[in-house]
Formats: sequence, C-alpha cells, structure tokens
Amino acid sequence: MHQKTIISLCCATASFCFGAVAVAADTANGWYAGGNVGQSRAKVDGAGINAAVLATGTVATAATSTNENDTGFKLFAGYRFHPNFAVEGGYFNLGKFGFTTVTTGPAATLNGTAKSENGFNLDLVGILPLNESFSLLARVGAQTSKTTLSLGGVGPGGTTSISSSQTSGSYKAGLGAQYDFTKSIGARAEWERYRVPGGASGSSKADVDLFSLGVVVKF
Repeated sequence: MHQKTIISLCCATASFCFGAVAVAADTANGWYAGGNVGQSRAKVDGAGINAAVLATGTVATAATSTNENDTGFKLFAGYRFHPNFAVEGGYFNLGKFGFTTVTTGPAATLNGTAKSENGFNLDLVGILPLNESFSLLARVGAQTSKTTLSLGGVGPGGTTSISSSQTSGSYKAGLGAQYDFTKSIGARAEWERYRVPGGASGSSKADVDLFSLGVVVKF
C-alpha cells in the first residue's frame, strides 16, 4: 500500500511539473509589439559631404563640422519562437543632424542637415532569461534606410545650395535588457548601432547609435 502511494505521488508530481513547463513555454513564446524612443548619436560622414559639395564644381575646398545628437525612435513587432530566440521587424527614424561646411572659391559658410528616415529592419534577437522577469538581449540584423542631405548659404563669393539623398541597406546590431512587469507588459533599455547611407552620392556610409527606452506588449 505504501509503495502504491509513493508511485501515485510521483506520477502526480511529474504530471504537475510537465504541465507547469508547458504553461511556461506557452507564456514565453508568441507574438509581441512595441516601441522605443531615445537619443540618437551620429558619426556624420563629413568626407562624403565634402565630396558632394566639391562634385558641384563650384568650389575649390570644403571642410565640414557636425552636430551629432538628436531624438530617434523605432516601432517593432516580433515573434518569439524559442525561449532564447525571436525574429523582430520594424520601422525606425534616427533623427536629423546639423552640420556646417565652409568652402573657398567662392568663400561661403553653408548650414545643412543630414536626416536619417524611412528605415526598415529585420533582426534575429537572442534572449538570455536571468529569472522570470529579467532578460538580457542581443541582436543582429539587416536594415535599409534613406538619408537626405540639404545645405545652403551665402558668402562673399556667392550663393551655394545643394541637396542629395541616398537609400541603401547594411547591417545593424545591439544589446539591451528587458524587464517584464506582467505576462503581457514589459519594458526595454537598448543600445543599437545602425549603418546607414551617408546621403552623398556613391557608397558613403555613416554610423548612428540609438540609446532608447521602450515598452513591449505580448499577445
């Protein structure tokens, strides 16, 4: 009788444990969506801007200095297909960065902007759960986006105005952390690097870092 009781208790315990694992797996995996906003910091392609100015044939030299901080955001949706992996796609806008280009022949000071917008990405996200609520994130993916350059100014030598845009694809990567307040709502803190077009003609590129906070809603 005692042996039968032990066997029954073992079976009941095993059944409970497997049921709990199944519930945890159902909760962990599935669809989610959200958004982040934060500070974007660009390494503006000053050499590419100089090349775009010189390509007009109206100036002899060009030197560019930049203002490399703005506000960026992203919207995303993803599917967590494994406790440690998810696929995530989204839209991002990294903001507008100012710069000043000084030219000679004619002499002029041009004020302009480099705007990174209309970006789309697809990432593979690695997830390392540390406990039931807190996880570390790492991501790598591909993105395509558009950068628009515009500048103009008046100097002793005359007026110069230039505008160009470039759309191309490259990589993106990032690290972050997620804290789940409930089974449906969580918060994220992330750093991501986007390799975006520089905006000038040719193959110019620029790196933009996005430091952001966001909200995740699980379905």
